[in-house]
Amino acid sequence: MDDSSLYYTTTATQTDTTGGLFGLVVYVALIVLMVASMWKLFTKAGKPGWAALIPIYNTIVLIEITGRPLWWFVLLLIPFVNIVVLVILLNDLSKSFGKGVGTTLLLLFLPFIAFPMLAFGSASYGGPAAANGTPAQA
Repeated sequence: MDDSSLYYTTTATQTDTTGGLFGLVVYVALIVLMVASMWKLFTKAGKPGWAALIPIYNTIVLIEITGRPLWWFVLLLIPFVNIVVLVILLNDLSKSFGKGVGTTLLLLFLPFIAFPMLAFGSASYGGPAAANGTPAQA
């Protein structure tokens, strides 16, 4: 057996470094876009925009915007239940801004497109969709 087959080395080329740097820039840009979108969305709903920066508090504010009770935050901590609760919250969020199921699906699968659409688009906050079981009117 040849000793050279037991060892291998890897070298980082400039292409690997550039690709990694590009990925990092895209990742940071998406984070900035989502924070800016959440900030604008919160201000449209009459909540403080800075709440988008605080991890747990921003979820609580989102629950308030949709009109669900605050104890729903606990449901988001339960595995598998949190998926169902998230879908309901996103549906309530789209209804609160006068949108339908299409926006809910977009919020669920392509949030980096849907949140900026709601935040910077013409959608206006019509009140919490889940409050008293009546959806908001656009």
